[in-house]
Amino acid sequence: MPRIKIDMPDNYLFSTEIPIRISDINYGGHLSNDALLSIIHESRIRFLNQLGYGELDIEGLGLILTDSAIIYKAEGFHRDVIQVDISVGDFNKYGCDFYYLLTNRKTAVEIAHAKTGVVFFDYTARKVSLLPDAFKDRVLKDAGKS
Repeated sequence: MPRIKIDMPDNYLFSTEIPIRISDINYGGHLSNDALLSIIHESRIRFLNQLGYGELDIEGLGLILTDSAIIYKAEGFHRDVIQVDISVGDFNKYGCDFYYLLTNRKTAVEIAHAKTGVVFFDYTARKVSLLPDAFKDRVLKDAGKS
C-alpha cells in the first residue's frame, strides 16, 4: 500500500494546547492512535467554539466526519503538552477539510500531521447539506483571504 501524503498548509488559523493523559498511552508506552484522533477532535471543537459554533450548530447545520488521515512523525508521552495548530481548506459544495499540525510544545518536535474531511448535515432532514457560505466566509476572513 502506498504511503499517504498530506499537503500541510503554510498558515494556521487557531492554536490550542492539550496535555497527554495517562489514559492516552498505549502498551508501547507512547501516545495511542485512537487518543491522537481524540486530541484532534477536541482541538476541532475548541476551534469551532472560538468562532461561536459547535459541531452540531454551524449556521443551523451539523458536521459529519467523512474521512481522516494521520501521519505519525514522533512519539508523544504522558504529560507532554501537545500544541495543535488548525487550518481549514479544500472547500467544496458540501464540506471542507481540517488540517492539524501536532507539535510537542516543550521540544518543538512534530508529533503528527493530520487531516479530517467533513460534510455539513441537516440532522432534522437527515441529509447532507450545502456548505454554509457564512461559515466559509468567516474562515476565509480569519485566514485573511476574503
